[in-house]
Amino acid sequence: MAFTRVWIPDPEDVWRAAEISRDYKEGEPVLHLKLEDETPLEYPIGPKSNPLPFLRNPDILVGENDLTALSYLHEPAVLHNLRVRFLESNHIYTYCGIVLVAINPYEQLQIYGEEVINAYSGQNMGDMDPHIFAVAEEAYKQMARDERNQSIIVSGESGAGKTVSAKYAMRFFATVGGSANDTNVEEKVLASSPIMEAIGNAKTTRNDNSSRFGKYIQIGFSRHYHIIGANMRTYLLEKSRVVFQAEDERNYHIFYQLCASASLPEFKDLSLTTAEDFTYTSLGENIFIEGVNDAEDFEKTREAFTLLGIKESSQINIFRVIASILHLGNIEICPERDGDSRPPSSNSSCHFCRLLGVELQQMEHWLCHRKLATASETYVKTMSSKQAANARDALAKHIYARMFDWIVEHINMSLQTSSKQHSFIGVLDIYGFETFELNSFEQFCINYANEKLQQQFNSHVFKLEQEEYMKEQIPWTLIDFYDNQPCIDLIEARLGILDLLDEECKVPKGTDQNWAQKLYKQHGSSAHFQKPRMSNTSFIIIHFADKVEYQCEGFLEKNRDTVYEEQINILKASQFQLVADLFHDKDDPPPSKSSRVNVRAAKSVPKVPNKDHRKTVGHQFRSSLHLLMETLNATTPHYVRCIKPNDYKEAFSFDSRRAVQQLRACGVLETIRISAAGYPSRWTYPDFFNRYRVLMKKSDMMSSDKKLVCKNLLETLIKEPDMFQFGKTKIFFRAGQVAYLEKLRTDKFRAACIKIQTTVRGWLQRVRYRKIRKSAITLQRYGRGYLARTAEYLRLTRAALICQKQYRMVRDRRAYLRVRQAVVTIQAYTRGMFTRRIYWEFLLHHKAMIIQRSVRGWLQRRKFRRARNAAIIIQCAFRRLRAKRQLKQLKIEARSAEHLKKLNTGMENKIVQLQRKMDDQSKEYKAQNEQLQMVNASLGSEVTKLQKQLEVIRGQQGDGGQLTSLQDELERLREELQEAQAERKRMEEEHSTEKLNLILGEEGGVRFCLGSELSCGRLSLSADGGGASQREESLQSELDAERQRYQNLLKEFSRLEQRYDNLKEELSLSKPGHRRNPSNQSSLESDSNYPSVSTSEVGDTEDSIQLVEEMGVEKAAMDISLFMKLQKRVRELEQERKRLQISVDKMEELGSEAKSPTSEQDTADLAYNSLKRQELESENKKLKNDLNELRKTVAERASQNSSSNELQDGYNLLLSQLKAANEELDARKEEVLILRTQILSTAQLQEKNQHIVSPQLVHCPAAEPGPDPGLTLCLLCLSRRDWCYLNEDGELGLAYQGLKQVARLLEAQLQTQSRQHKDELEALHTQIELLKDDIEKKQEILNYTMSLSPEAQVEYSVQQEITRLTNDNLDLKELVEKLEKNERKLKKQLRIYMKKVQELEASQAAAVTGRSRPELSRQVTVQRKEKDFEGMLEYYKEDEALLIKTLITDVKPSTVSATVPCLPAYILFMCIRHADYINDDQKVESLLTSTINAIKKVLKKNNDDFEMTSFWLANTSRLLHCLKQYSGDEVFMTQNTAKQNEHCLKNFDLAEYRQVLSDLSIQIYQQLIKVAEGIIQPMIVSAMLESESIPSLAGVKPMGYRNRSSSMDTDAGGPTSYTLEALIRQLGQFHGTMRDHGLDPEIVGQVVRQLFHCINAVTLNNLLLRKDVCSWSTGMQLRYNTSQMEEWLRGNNLYQSKAAATLEPIIQAAQLLQVKKKTSQDAEAICSLCTALTMQQIVKILNLYTPLNEFEERVTVSFIRNIQNRLQERNDPPQLLVDTKHTFPVLFPYTPSALSLETLHIPASLGLDFLIRV
Repeated sequence: MAFTRVWIPDPEDVWRAAEISRDYKEGEPVLHLKLEDETPLEYPIGPKSNPLPFLRNPDILVGENDLTALSYLHEPAVLHNLRVRFLESNHIYTYCGIVLVAINPYEQLQIYGEEVINAYSGQNMGDMDPHIFAVAEEAYKQMARDERNQSIIVSGESGAGKTVSAKYAMRFFATVGGSANDTNVEEKVLASSPIMEAIGNAKTTRNDNSSRFGKYIQIGFSRHYHIIGANMRTYLLEKSRVVFQAEDERNYHIFYQLCASASLPEFKDLSLTTAEDFTYTSLGENIFIEGVNDAEDFEKTREAFTLLGIKESSQINIFRVIASILHLGNIEICPERDGDSRPPSSNSSCHFCRLLGVELQQMEHWLCHRKLATASETYVKTMSSKQAANARDALAKHIYARMFDWIVEHINMSLQTSSKQHSFIGVLDIYGFETFELNSFEQFCINYANEKLQQQFNSHVFKLEQEEYMKEQIPWTLIDFYDNQPCIDLIEARLGILDLLDEECKVPKGTDQNWAQKLYKQHGSSAHFQKPRMSNTSFIIIHFADKVEYQCEGFLEKNRDTVYEEQINILKASQFQLVADLFHDKDDPPPSKSSRVNVRAAKSVPKVPNKDHRKTVGHQFRSSLHLLMETLNATTPHYVRCIKPNDYKEAFSFDSRRAVQQLRACGVLETIRISAAGYPSRWTYPDFFNRYRVLMKKSDMMSSDKKLVCKNLLETLIKEPDMFQFGKTKIFFRAGQVAYLEKLRTDKFRAACIKIQTTVRGWLQRVRYRKIRKSAITLQRYGRGYLARTAEYLRLTRAALICQKQYRMVRDRRAYLRVRQAVVTIQAYTRGMFTRRIYWEFLLHHKAMIIQRSVRGWLQRRKFRRARNAAIIIQCAFRRLRAKRQLKQLKIEARSAEHLKKLNTGMENKIVQLQRKMDDQSKEYKAQNEQLQMVNASLGSEVTKLQKQLEVIRGQQGDGGQLTSLQDELERLREELQEAQAERKRMEEEHSTEKLNLILGEEGGVRFCLGSELSCGRLSLSADGGGASQREESLQSELDAERQRYQNLLKEFSRLEQRYDNLKEELSLSKPGHRRNPSNQSSLESDSNYPSVSTSEVGDTEDSIQLVEEMGVEKAAMDISLFMKLQKRVRELEQERKRLQISVDKMEELGSEAKSPTSEQDTADLAYNSLKRQELESENKKLKNDLNELRKTVAERASQNSSSNELQDGYNLLLSQLKAANEELDARKEEVLILRTQILSTAQLQEKNQHIVSPQLVHCPAAEPGPDPGLTLCLLCLSRRDWCYLNEDGELGLAYQGLKQVARLLEAQLQTQSRQHKDELEALHTQIELLKDDIEKKQEILNYTMSLSPEAQVEYSVQQEITRLTNDNLDLKELVEKLEKNERKLKKQLRIYMKKVQELEASQAAAVTGRSRPELSRQVTVQRKEKDFEGMLEYYKEDEALLIKTLITDVKPSTVSATVPCLPAYILFMCIRHADYINDDQKVESLLTSTINAIKKVLKKNNDDFEMTSFWLANTSRLLHCLKQYSGDEVFMTQNTAKQNEHCLKNFDLAEYRQVLSDLSIQIYQQLIKVAEGIIQPMIVSAMLESESIPSLAGVKPMGYRNRSSSMDTDAGGPTSYTLEALIRQLGQFHGTMRDHGLDPEIVGQVVRQLFHCINAVTLNNLLLRKDVCSWSTGMQLRYNTSQMEEWLRGNNLYQSKAAATLEPIIQAAQLLQVKKKTSQDAEAICSLCTALTMQQIVKILNLYTPLNEFEERVTVSFIRNIQNRLQERNDPPQLLVDTKHTFPVLFPYTPSALSLETLHIPASLGLDFLIRV
């Protein structure tokens, strides 16, 4: 039986739970209770002393987010709810009406990241779990909606977390309302926090980082609600901490930070040591804080100063002032015998005066003296030692206070803005109510401020309650709430405590005792003032939170804040401007540098103190407090009350007594009391109907008017009409009525459950009875059968026993006989074995004796040989000794001069002979060289004569009979020339070899060793090449990551480009007047990313080689990038040469056809010039070979001196590749020159006999690059007559010739690709080695930098940067010079080619009729198209802008919806094909650049249009695929048809433009994702979590005040509610749009995957931040919703796109809400089930899990701890929420089109009539 549960007082836990064990009747003196541990208790009841205990709330209401949602609102219910949320669920935030209660966890929680800020941004306050971000968002939203300034008031005890809460609120505003420009105001606002913490926070016994001042920060916003500035006001700095700290406390952090960094070079002048050496920092006897590094914090403080714009010099001056305060505290005041003080003289005073720039003697004098001014004279009086010490401390406090104010002022100056402030949000971080054993002036001011704030809080709460009742049109009566105005009047009214204190301070001899007596006399009768019984120097004030006894001692001194004017005047005269500015008042004129304090004047006029000096601290604080209250009253306040859970700083430890004390002091319980006085529980009509419809009758539920149904139900259930009220939209209940309704609902459910249980149990018992009866019948049947079969069984058993007995006897006897026979056999074999063993022993003994005999004889013979050898050795030693003596004698003789003369008699003759031989060989070499030159000259002249003869013969004879003989003769002469050159080379080698052997013989051996080492190094390098494949695989594995980073860079580039365009538009709009754009605007505005088609990198190979020789081989070997450029330049020159050669051949052939036949003399001259050019080319080749040999020699010497074999090998490899490329280039040139001379002469002779020549046949060999174009042309010319015989119209010949050309083209492409692959592989190897060296160098630099001091690190980094910039500048200068040189060269070539082109055009114009009208030309092409259409579109250059405008700018997706998908892309590519066909590079470049820019402009204009973005993503990707498909690369041609291969691009390689289009596609994809996410994001939470996909499944719980928050627009019907069907319908619309536009299915799948990730992230994040949706019914709804999403994927064939995998976390979260959560088996199942969720997410969901009725159970704390222990091994990321901005890397697969370009139809509706079909 369930009894009523109550709360009773408890001395330890404040409140304790109990149950009433016996019915209580009114008037009984005792209430019989039973505690939770089953202990009985008799609780006395009295009408005055002990009233009836408070009732407990139902368990379903325990742990609510909002305390006002509790049915019973009182102190024990509030305390219990906070305790359960804090200890069991680890929730530190709880709402209490309009107040956010924040409990300090003393542990860093992962709930303040940027993803949490994004989750709370834009949400209503009651929709999410309580959080400081929710309060900040509410303030931000109300500021934007109501256009009213807001305030967030954060209060609490020291150590409760006020500063951290205010810091997080400001971080929210900085993130959500970031500045619109680049001023970074939000960063400056956040940067002010470390500075203020350093100079205003200190360690106390209650908090390691306690704020010892109050501050109010106003964050200013613009009209668009971006942060534009901020302002800070401070209140009541605790100056006494500068000179005194209690035990285990510290001074302000800045002192310890400065001492920890005293070793830095810039602080050597401060003369600082450790903090223990200074009096002001060692009074607390503990200078360290656990887990805090003062040096690191000091670096953060300095960085914040720099960010706020405070100069380095000003920072140094600030630190000088702070250091001077430490030295001032070390100045000791020495007492004299008469009690007076003696001027100090110590190092500390010297350091103090030096740091502040004041005179030492004056400061020492005025530290111990003071000036007394009368009406006529001024006296100087010596102070006592105590007075002097107090004056010193007062000066230190004053200096620090002025410095504090100066820093705050400059921070405000840095945060100011020139823009107009539209509104602001203020964050008040102020001290809470304080009471200690000894309370002084500081506690009095703090509690006075809290009285004012509490008054404002009470009036605001009452005002909100009144507004709520009036809004709902409910009659209300005046609620009596606590008004603390009498207490405030006691303090601040006329003749109040502050007035009497100021009056006593004006009295010359006023004392604390006199002031106390005045207080007793004036306020003794006040209800809020009391006099202690045992003290005459203290008083008691009854505050709203508690009684506080204040000690009067020190009140007057702290209120006066006395500082002697003489000391201030000395500081005003400081030589440092900052120090002087600190102590000059605003009204004072600026002091001159030479002014000094004259303290010895005989008669000085007493100076009248200014107004600031007359103001007391109490008066200033009261004025600033009134100003603060005016500001707060003009804003909408939001309250955050910080609670300190314990005094031991233990994580998640809750002390009920301390918590209740703070709840009473911060006004939370007053809020509860005001709410409970009226109608605290409030329900909307739909929620009430859904929750309590089980109490209604079926007839009542049929009514459509739910409001009427609710009224009828309540009038039936609750008999007292005063217990509820009906409003317009809500029902209001008195306290306890919701609990009564919950009890009725529970009873109803319990009765229904009992009825269900009785029915089910009866059915189970009947089923059990039937099973038992059936089993009994079966047993009886089997038993009777068994008894019938028993007699027969006995007879059979006896017969079986007899048979078994006989069988076993026979079996055992046979076994015995077998064993006996086996034993006898074993014995016989054993005896034989032992006999043989004895025989073998005797035999071995005999053999051993024979061996011993032989060995002993051998030993004797060896002994004899040793003795003989010893005798011989002795003889040899004696003979050697005698020989040494003779040798010594011979050496003495050999050293004599006579002997040397005999030896050197013939050496001189030999040297002379060798010298003569060398001279003879040199002469012989010169003679041979001259002879060789003469032979070469004669051979050259002979060759010239033969060439002339050949030309003459060619001119006279038409046949080619002698051509072969002349060629043979030419070949013979060439061979002779080569033999002569080889002979010359051999002789040179012999001469050099002999010379080297005579001079450098020894050097050759060294080179041989080095060469062998070099070859070994090359072998090792080749062995390392095997590992390159493994590195290539690892690089391949990093491809996705690189693609992701690359796409992120593209995204950032797109954002910067967008920003640049916006700025350019703003600039253009800001300039007045009208300006006409130039005609080439599209090309001028084109991006620098789009390179030209025909141009290449500037600089030729010879210049690069010259640069290598100038730089030096060693330096060049280190600059691998230079040789990579050389290698690339060689390949480009080869391609350029081929292209120019083909163009020249084409022009010459066309020119030869247009001109008349030349004369024979011209032909001979032409042949002679060709041969001459051939000879010059050969000579040029020879010179280049010599240059390569010289380079090789230099490289070998460099390799011998180089320490890095790998770099040298790479250098040699690049040089060899360069050499091979040059040789191949020269060979090609020479071969073309030779064959061209022969071909032209032969072709001219045969052209006379040819009647019809096809221009395509002549043009084909020159246009198509092949391995041997000259030979191809020769064969074509020679066999042209035969082709005419085979086929008169030439079609068969053309076909055969085309096949040959295709075969050669494919072969050339294959060779080119193989070479490119090889070059790329070598380049990758070189790049890998280069990167390794670069990493090693950077590692060395990093190690060296880390070993330096911070200043040296900065200096070193600056030097490195200057060096790098200098080198870059020099390189750029060199590059500019080369560019200018190459530009002049190219201009010259361009002029030559332009002349040739003009001549060619003139010749063609004479032969072909020009096109005068476009219509006529179009008619001609139309007539030819029917026969052969090439799939190209021609347009005029001036029509390009119209083409772009029609096809891109003005086109709508609906216009081309009925045509081929991606029609604009196909049309653009057909135009590009025609520009390529006519070899117009400028046209190709202009069209592609204009296309890309136009697409960007269209997307910028329609940046929120999904259809337009999808349309251009499809067209851009299709254009990219077309450029790949028709590029001519074999990789992209595998799926092409034969016709499509014919349409490939002929002249241009657009690989770079393909990369640009790929980047543009990625940018469009990212924009598409952004637009789609922006559309579906508002729908996700409502569709996935809130809509009832399964009707009548979700339950409704009681709501608190926050569900009635002012942020919810209830009048407008609330926010739009979306269903799951609406979300799926929107996804289907996205999918249909992309499919209709022809977007690739792979890209569609990636888009859907990204959108499903967004749905999963938003849903899961809201689930993790909302307690109201963490229930079993929500899990069921969520599982159903995800299954519907999966069905949609299957229905649209998207299940394979990995989109379903992104829903796995939310699916597992739904399963987690549904599974059992009790036993360890359940915990194991949860751990194995939730693999896609992190441990933090699992624990968070379990903590948030909320039962919706009494029949569910909460998740126990032990179960959650069990889950945590099981999941400890996981390496999950620390963040709780899922990153909603994460994007998967996009991949655009190559999908060729099957569409034939020649069959494409262009609709007339597009208006593209100016395009000509070719």
